[in-house]
Amino acid sequence: MKLKNWKELPEGAIIKNTPTSPEFKTGEWKTKEPYYHAEKCTHCLLCWLYCPDSVITVKNKKIDVFLLEYCKGCGICAKICPVNAIEMREVEL
Repeated sequence: MKLKNWKELPEGAIIKNTPTSPEFKTGEWKTKEPYYHAEKCTHCLLCWLYCPDSVITVKNKKIDVFLLEYCKGCGICAKICPVNAIEMREVEL
């Protein structure tokens, strides 16, 4: 099954590009966090679309930054990335 990129999705959904809880930095308890390999990224934006906490920010239709203070370490972004541009790494204490 080929996954659709964000340009191929039907109109109708409202997707905000802000953390789900900007007042609360919820990423302090994670054990893993995403490491972004920019050189591999094709900017399909699937990671941005699937991230349940809106950790990934986009500028000019390209991945800009990961707001790790909101990341809970679920790994959905790494799993959905078709080019393995995101790797989950152990959090350094």
